[in-house]
Amino acid sequence: MKGPEFPWWLVVLGATGLWAGYEVWADPVYSDVMAGLAKGIWVTVGVTVVAYAMACALGLGLAVAGLSRYRLLRQGARLWIEVIRGVPIMVLLLYVAFVLAPGLVWAWNGVTGLLGMTPISSRDFPLLARAVMALTLAYSAFLAEIFRAGLQSVDKGQVEAAMSLGLSGWQRFRLVVFPQAFRVILPPLGNDFVAMVKDSSLVSILGVADITQIGKVAAAGNFRYFETYNMVALLYLVMTISLSLALRRFERGMKVVGQGG
Repeated sequence: MKGPEFPWWLVVLGATGLWAGYEVWADPVYSDVMAGLAKGIWVTVGVTVVAYAMACALGLGLAVAGLSRYRLLRQGARLWIEVIRGVPIMVLLLYVAFVLAPGLVWAWNGVTGLLGMTPISSRDFPLLARAVMALTLAYSAFLAEIFRAGLQSVDKGQVEAAMSLGLSGWQRFRLVVFPQAFRVILPPLGNDFVAMVKDSSLVSILGVADITQIGKVAAAGNFRYFETYNMVALLYLVMTISLSLALRRFERGMKVVGQGG
């Protein structure tokens, strides 16, 4: 039987990374560019982690609602999923930032005005928070479909056996359904997390100081487009490929545990 193919692509990327590291160390232009971009790494990571965690929670809720025995919940969840999936993420970012957020501020001021509280302005709603909200809404629809498929993959006999043991609905979900569904949904969840790392670059259109925005500002100021966007692309490659390799290793570990169990 033929063994696994040697990952030459990883060797090429590793060599490219070593070259870039040398350039950052030896070339003052690359060093200055990297120093500026480093400030945006934590913004990119923070936006991705927070938005993805919130999207997972919302997506799981939508998946459960979509499988509910109540028609209103099923139809409401389906409406949400179809509408959000049908709008490009960039358009959703702009809509949330300049339509939904001001609408929320207006609604908040309407309620607080009745209570005699001090109103707020749209400026009090940070662009970073609007960007996180938009990514959360965008990915919740895609994650909802992943969760739904995973939950439906659990054999009904498992659920019926749990019911016969007298487990409540929450206990059946927590102890029987979700642990089995998790192994099914883990690969696509990982893929969507990696995709969100890349899509987080879209928040730069709102002026959020992530890697892409800092790169754009730096390139416009120093006219070093080649060096700047080389480093921007490399930083995203390092993050996404590292995450992909880590997720593959974790998936293999999960398979080993499952086979051992």
